[in-house]
Amino acid sequence: MSEKLKVGILGGTGMVGQRFIALLEDHPWFKVTTIAASERSSGKTYEEAVGDRWKLDTPMPEQVKKLIVMNVNEVEKVAAEVDFVFSAVDMTKDEIKKIEEAYAKTETPVVSNNSAHRWTPDVPMVIPEINPDHMKVIEFQKKRLGTTRGFVAVKPNCSIQSYAPVLTAWSEFEPFEVVATTYQAISGAGKTFKEWPEMVENIIPYIGGEEEKSEKEPLRIWGTIEDGVIKPATSPVITCQCIRVPVLNGHTAAVFVKFRKKATKEQLIDKIVNFKGVPQELELPSAPKQFIQYLEEDNRPQVKADVDYENGMGVSVGRIREDHVYDFKFVGLSHNTVRGAAGGAVLCAELLKAQGYITKK
Repeated sequence: MSEKLKVGILGGTGMVGQRFIALLEDHPWFKVTTIAASERSSGKTYEEAVGDRWKLDTPMPEQVKKLIVMNVNEVEKVAAEVDFVFSAVDMTKDEIKKIEEAYAKTETPVVSNNSAHRWTPDVPMVIPEINPDHMKVIEFQKKRLGTTRGFVAVKPNCSIQSYAPVLTAWSEFEPFEVVATTYQAISGAGKTFKEWPEMVENIIPYIGGEEEKSEKEPLRIWGTIEDGVIKPATSPVITCQCIRVPVLNGHTAAVFVKFRKKATKEQLIDKIVNFKGVPQELELPSAPKQFIQYLEEDNRPQVKADVDYENGMGVSVGRIREDHVYDFKFVGLSHNTVRGAAGGAVLCAELLKAQGYITKK
């Protein structure tokens, strides 16, 4: 096998950065060689910089413990060490835009978990099973940035992973109106129960900015490339409520759908369980073998039973049934820090490598 690509993690000490490091521990294509974080962490070993803030159930990988953390703002210095980077930096939106483009301009591809560039018209925002063709917009972005191999690509918000793939699988029935309520885990805020004790036995009916993302981002994923930019789709119309619930990992969605074309429950189940995309066809390392599973039991999907389906990269669906106001309703579940964050970005990077956009420097 050819030599692994050298990967940097920007914002490697935070929860999503930690998830990247855990997921890449034994990756067949990528090796974490560089971790960058804020100035206060730079110069320390990764183990020292994280201290008692390791948030995952699995132990910190041995291979990263002694890596010396670099200053994420020393862009040229960090970029010189790697073939590409994953970005999970904790900064303002404007700062993130600026630093991600700065890395891209060093001819270093950036695969970002952040929301800052999700609406930059020539930046692809991709769920690899749904819109892998959007990566073609990178060629237009590179012209704007003046680069030959540097660019920014992003993955979408964690909240849409539990229903956007399902609606995509049902596209031939033309869903045109969708109501979704998401019940979102606290790790989506980068927190654990130890750090957020007020979430124990509590629900907070508001997550800043989340409802707009949940309503608009699927439309960009279903959009088309026109004149070098991505034009969002106009249908279906989606309205959302997003609620924080006392769960560590796993976003659940309760969804109501109206279709233009009549469908049966059996047809809807058939479409989701057989839905696959380029990651499955190419057998990308992080791709779930079956992207969406359907659970027949009335009390599924459940976070405790189903959040780790396909190593956290799959979507679990249950309770598809006819509705007397809408046509059908269902419940979806996805892992918000795996498929919805770091794992989704890793799968994007695998797709970009397979498409020839990420190569050795």
